[in-house]
Amino acid sequence: QVQLVESGGGLVQAGGSLRLSCAASGLTFSRYDMAWFRQAPGKEREFVARIWWSGGSTYYADSVKGRFTMSRDNAKNTVYLQMNSLKPEDAAVYYCNARVPGYDYWGQGTQVTVSS
Repeated sequence: QVQLVESGGGLVQAGGSLRLSCAASGLTFSRYDMAWFRQAPGKEREFVARIWWSGGSTYYADSVKGRFTMSRDNAKNTVYLQMNSLKPEDAAVYYCNARVPGYDYWGQGTQVTVSS
């Protein structure tokens, strides 16, 4: 049974930083690309960042490029999202995603609130 558990969300002032973590279990973690998505109230879920299985490549949404950094530790089955220079528009529930052939797995999400 695949499980993705996010942590690290919270309340931060605009301009501040947070580091999200996502611990995975039930899959061969090092074989799969991982991603972060987010969903703000009243909006659709949107892509934030993706990291390749090896950790050698990352891809970011334009809205977070240069401010967010995604990384992974395959020995710990964990991915991270370092978020710097946070803006009020970054406030959302952040979800971890594992894309395996034919299926997407999601975590329960972690809330990020940014005060202006």
